[in-house]
Amino acid sequence: MINLYKSLVRPQLDYCIQAWRPHLHKDIDKLEKVQRRATKTIEGLKGLSYEERLKRLNLTTLETRRTRADLIEVYKIIHRMEGLRVEDFFEMLHVSNTRGHSYKIF
Repeated sequence: MINLYKSLVRPQLDYCIQAWRPHLHKDIDKLEKVQRRATKTIEGLKGLSYEERLKRLNLTTLETRRTRADLIEVYKIIHRMEGLRVEDFFEMLHVSNTRGHSYKIF
């Protein structure tokens, strides 16, 4: 059952999430409810808490997946892998006396 969920349902929940990312708690809860329900259908996990079911199935919450996808998208934009102008999204800090890397966002 979990393999069907991972291959059929979860991609639908993750599709273009950076573009339509829900920010209202009621919308986030509705999406998370789909995963809660799917993890309850697995035999032997029904009586466990949602967090314990996720841990045993080696899954993360959908909110965590959205945050990870956002960070990946920022990386792609900053490193010009998306064909988008960095200046349209971020203001980069151009200070030469700092140590570290040159990808500091102001």
